[in-house]
Amino acid sequence: MNKSETEKELEIQKQELIAALKACGAIRYGDFTLASGKKSKYYIDIKKASTDPKTLKLIARQAAFRIKQMDVNIIAGVELGGVPLATAVSMETELPLLIVRKAVKDYGTKSRFVGDIKPEDRLVMLEDVTTSGGSVRDAVEVVRETGANVKYVICVVDREEGAIENLKEIGVELVPLVSASDLLR
Repeated sequence: MNKSETEKELEIQKQELIAALKACGAIRYGDFTLASGKKSKYYIDIKKASTDPKTLKLIARQAAFRIKQMDVNIIAGVELGGVPLATAVSMETELPLLIVRKAVKDYGTKSRFVGDIKPEDRLVMLEDVTTSGGSVRDAVEVVRETGANVKYVICVVDREEGAIENLKEIGVELVPLVSASDLLR
C-alpha cells in the first residue's frame, strides 16, 4: 500500500470508528469530571465501546493496521480501560499481551505486570482515552524500569488536551485512532 492509499484507508477507518462510537452510545453530553481532574461538557466512554463486540473488533482491527508499521513484539494495556483493548489487539495481531497494573498487589506474585516482560521487549501500549496523557505516561515509565522499551501508545480517542506533547517529552509517539475534534464535529 503506498502513502496515499494508506492515508485514504486511515480516513475510511476513522469514519467507521466515529459511526461505531456514536452508535454504541460512547459519547455523552453533560457535566463530567475527568480522571485528570478537568471538567468537561462531554464524556467519551470507551468502556461502552469495549463491551460492544462489533465496536471492540473494529478498534482491534484499526489498531492492528497501525501496528504493522511499528517495530513491536508485545501489546500492553493499563488496567482497567486498556485491558480489553489490548486483549482484542493481541488476539488480532497474535502478539503476546502484557497487562500493567496501576499498583502492586500485596498478594500472589506481587507484580505490577500480568504476562511476561524482558529488557529487550518493544511494546505498544493501548489506552482508551487520553487527555493529558498522565496515567499512560506513568505506565510507560513503570515498563521502562524493566529495561523494556515503549515507543508508541495507541489510544482510541485523544481529547487533544496535551497528551501528544506530554508523551513526546519522554520519547513516545501517541497514535490516536480518532481525535475529539473529529468525533464531536
